[in-house]
Amino acid sequence: MPIRKNILVKGFVQRVSYHKHTQRIATNLGVKGWVRNLSDGTVEACLEGDESAVDALLAWCAFGPKLGRVEEVQVVTDRYSGVYSEFSIKEDRKVA
Repeated sequence: MPIRKNILVKGFVQRVSYHKHTQRIATNLGVKGWVRNLSDGTVEACLEGDESAVDALLAWCAFGPKLGRVEEVQVVTDRYSGVYSEFSIKEDRKVA
């Protein structure tokens, strides 16, 4: 069954290619959606796909690349939309 999870990853997760690794692993798992860096040093992502694939990507997101350090992953379950045809890296976003 397809699901959607929105996540916010906190820690040392920028300047370690976290979003590029996330895109590669998501693509390998068949997960669709996007990932981007936020100006406060966190990484935000929207993950859609089969529950087992999304859960596998979430498990990787909790550890991240070896040069990074994940302190927390906040996960919000949302309604599956099916609007994404791939997993992309979105432009960085400023947050207040």
